[in-house]
Amino acid sequence: MLRDIFYIFRREFYTVFRDYAVITFFVFLTLGYPLVYTYVYSCEVVREVPVAVIDNARTPLSREFLSMWDATPLVDIVAHCRDLEEAKELMNRKAVYGILEIPADFSKDINRGIQAHVSLFCNMGALLNYKALAQAASDVSLAMGKQIQVQGMDYASRIQESIKASPVTVSEVKLFNPQGGFASFIMPAVLILVIQQSLLLGVGTIAGTARDRNRYGRMIPANRHYRRPWCIVTGKACLYLLVYFVMAYWVLFIVPRMFNLTQIAGKAELMLFLFPFLLACTFFAISGSFLSKEREQPFLLFVFTSVPLMFISGISWPREGIPSYWITFSKIFPSTHGIDGFVKMNNMGATLRDVLPEYVALWILATVYFVLACVLYGFQLRKR
Repeated sequence: MLRDIFYIFRREFYTVFRDYAVITFFVFLTLGYPLVYTYVYSCEVVREVPVAVIDNARTPLSREFLSMWDATPLVDIVAHCRDLEEAKELMNRKAVYGILEIPADFSKDINRGIQAHVSLFCNMGALLNYKALAQAASDVSLAMGKQIQVQGMDYASRIQESIKASPVTVSEVKLFNPQGGFASFIMPAVLILVIQQSLLLGVGTIAGTARDRNRYGRMIPANRHYRRPWCIVTGKACLYLLVYFVMAYWVLFIVPRMFNLTQIAGKAELMLFLFPFLLACTFFAISGSFLSKEREQPFLLFVFTSVPLMFISGISWPREGIPSYWITFSKIFPSTHGIDGFVKMNNMGATLRDVLPEYVALWILATVYFVLACVLYGFQLRKR
């Protein structure tokens, strides 16, 4: 039995490292994709978003509002337009990503003690730009409101003016992501998903290639070493695990350090958590490879699933806003439990005991997919 496992391991080794497509998925994609994706979002937050302004009031107060808005690090006023149509033309050409319009009665309303309004138009194709513009407009309006509130209090002390302007002070504390950066928020989940998806693509390509080259469309060669399903699965899994222990260390430890992403968890505990995750992903990929009837089919089957898996994992969209049946469906994928556990440990400082439900779920998935892979290979052996 051990001789069979070693033979299958050695043959799978030659299969993987002689196939450029498989090497691309196993090595180059896993090396390059996290680097490129993390580099794109390495700035964390959007600053100096180009905008156009329309000042219909043309008063000192309106100019002060625009000056304060432009002074924030989030906004860069690049154009002063006569009307909304001219500003829309700039937005259509993507010269600006937002338009701020100040009405003609802006200063008049303020002097009368009436609440003034400004209109902010944003290109919603870039949500991070919208967030920056809306936050800058809100901060400036609050700051100007405080200034207006203390006007006329000639005999008040600075403390009295401060209390009048801000009766209640709110301290905002952003836990686990103090800078509010996009990379610190989304990259841990992406890194976990890269491991699962690259395994699916690589193992699926191996299976599809084997069927392409077999005139009967079978995945198992006519060889005496391929006689026990569990030996076949174990031999293949040993090679994939060996490769992905190295790749997982690169993806989950080296890449975050290169870009100064949050890393709180201890390496020993995190590796203990990642072991069942890699096992579950490996057996999941072997089971999923039976869907690949041709070499190119994994592209059609698995590539498009990355974004849905990210959403239903509950990291990029609140889990409370996801229908319960999708939450239940997400539990069959190792990435869901891997993302939950990895984010809690790596970004929030949880221990292995704190992520015990995810840890146990990964072991259960590893066992279920190992049995499923053995059953599927058993069917293949009966057809031989």
